[in-house]
Amino acid sequence: MRRLKNYRAQSGYVYQYFYQGQRPAGRGAQFLFEATGDGKTWFPVSVFLSAAAVRFWEQAHGRALNSTECYAVAKMALFQAFDERPSPSSMKEEIRVREADIEGLLERLGLE
Repeated sequence: MRRLKNYRAQSGYVYQYFYQGQRPAGRGAQFLFEATGDGKTWFPVSVFLSAAAVRFWEQAHGRALNSTECYAVAKMALFQAFDERPSPSSMKEEIRVREADIEGLLERLGLE
């Protein structure tokens, strides 16, 4: 059963979204969400978490990230895109979590 959640973005939009699942994708994992910025028009949103970014963080911190923590990275990247992208139509482009991004996303969650 899907859980509908809300996020009030700094962009001024109130997004509704739900998590669809995850799948392997190339050299990483793709987290799939469904979202709307107007409550009517739903669109898929993809967050790609590269294996290189995960390895980078794991090597720097001396421990592995578990699947829940990887999901948390994807969700924080989704929120960041909601905040930074100007409109719901710009959410259709894949969100990519790179080595330069993962540290800041996990710091926001208090993970070390």
